[in-house]
Amino acid sequence: MSNIVKIKALKFPYILHYEWEGELLFHTSVYLLVLCKPGRTLIHHTKNKIFTIDNTSLEYFSLKEWFTAAMEVEDGKVVSTYCNVAKPSVFKNNELSFVDLDLDLIQVKDKEWEVIDEDEFESNSIRYGYSIELKRETVKALDRLKEKVRLGKFPFNNQVASLLENQTS
Repeated sequence: MSNIVKIKALKFPYILHYEWEGELLFHTSVYLLVLCKPGRTLIHHTKNKIFTIDNTSLEYFSLKEWFTAAMEVEDGKVVSTYCNVAKPSVFKNNELSFVDLDLDLIQVKDKEWEVIDEDEFESNSIRYGYSIELKRETVKALDRLKEKVRLGKFPFNNQVASLLENQTS
């Protein structure tokens, strides 16, 4: 079995948004960790563009919780993190997909965590017809994610750094 994983971000309900590939590092019943190396191609279907991504990232995809986390890595350390509030990821036949629900929690280098794209969440909830229940669950998921970050729970802790060291040594 190949350790290359095709990752697909979807808009609600299952509209292909963008896709890229990475190397599967860990697969448990709860999450996947994927290493994405510089020079990878991101095909952005919504914008009809192709981008080359020049950073290294360690990407966490929960199979149970409503978020993903892409951690930018420099010199073996996480320097920024971009979390999508999303329905739990699905992994099948070396393809990983998740439904992006617009709200994002990010930490840019040396700055505080912040929520972005609240306006996109509101406009897309109308555009894509999010139910009241889906909107409620999305906001709850953001609150749970903030708490996980605040408490430094995995993947927002030193365990990620040790995983990175094992990959680079």
